[in-house]
Amino acid sequence: MPTEPATCPHRPPCPGCPRWGEPGIAPAAAEKLRGIAREAGIMAPTVHSGSALTFRHRARLMVRGRSASPKVGIFQTSSHRIADIPRCRVHHPLVNRVAAALRRTARETGLQPYADRPHVGHLRSVQIVVERGSQTAQVVVVANARIPGSTLALLDRLTDELGRDLHSLWWNGNPARTNTILGPHWHHCTGPEFVREQIGSASVFFPPGAFGQSHLELADAMVELVQGWVPDGAHIAELHAGCGSFGLGLLRRASRVVFNERSEHASRGLERGIAERPPDERNRAWIARGAAADRLDILGGADVAIVDPPRRGLEPEVIAGLVRARPTRLIYVSCEPDALRRDLEALVRGGFRLAALEAFDCFPYTEHIESVALLN
Repeated sequence: MPTEPATCPHRPPCPGCPRWGEPGIAPAAAEKLRGIAREAGIMAPTVHSGSALTFRHRARLMVRGRSASPKVGIFQTSSHRIADIPRCRVHHPLVNRVAAALRRTARETGLQPYADRPHVGHLRSVQIVVERGSQTAQVVVVANARIPGSTLALLDRLTDELGRDLHSLWWNGNPARTNTILGPHWHHCTGPEFVREQIGSASVFFPPGAFGQSHLELADAMVELVQGWVPDGAHIAELHAGCGSFGLGLLRRASRVVFNERSEHASRGLERGIAERPPDERNRAWIARGAAADRLDILGGADVAIVDPPRRGLEPEVIAGLVRARPTRLIYVSCEPDALRRDLEALVRGGFRLAALEAFDCFPYTEHIESVALLN
């Protein structure tokens, strides 16, 4: 059950939890999912909830202000002004400790935070990922530069400051005028290459440039549901596979699992995850690299298809490919109810039937919801 909310010291101006203190998922999101279920003639979705405080194991925080008083937090609404959030209640405590250490080391080294309009300053943001098993943090310091250069003193101080709390430290260069957080330039300073998480009976490996869920308790529950919908001996095709959270644990009882992923970062994690499996499981795995719309060939012969697209939903070409291939089961993992509704309508027109729908409150106190649909 969700933990009762505590008083938040950062509201306002922090916009990160617009529904702070409200129980359950956002009413608008809940009604959208109930509407999808009604139209399909199935039961209203079960909503899975978990911890509502200190659950966030992943955070991307902006750095702005002055070198003497840097702010580390998130943008205020419709602004490039930062809401400094040193005591965030939804962050894992280690996320807050890393942010505090970055503030101190930025002051000590005099490194200038980034300013958006003039496109000057050096320190842009920080990405923090907490590994559950070790309770240590993978830290990426993002700079307005192509090489580490003037960031090196801060990186050395941050390594000393974090000590045993540090899993690994990375420098990332993003010298472009952009709202994209991570840039194309990387430097590995210290520590392991991957965060390792045990998810769905398999070790899943996340390099710093790959996507991962921030609410790991509910990510476990989502993977357990998806894997429970896959029969033994199935030939599985997974599009938008990421680092393999769903498919790696299925290798032990599938006849074959073909993973599709276009991101080089996620593909590295997926390769490592497959390499860690026993030899007989490795022989049942194959990675089809590239955009999902370009790798529809992997649907041929598949009994089960798993799709986990980005927020915008499935590409029209992928929907058409699924309709042509008609796997016995299609499992759709969605983070956007409107995109899910649109895609389900197209899939149902193509001959699929929505059999089940469940929801996961992975983003407490926000309007966002994750959901998983089973079609046959």
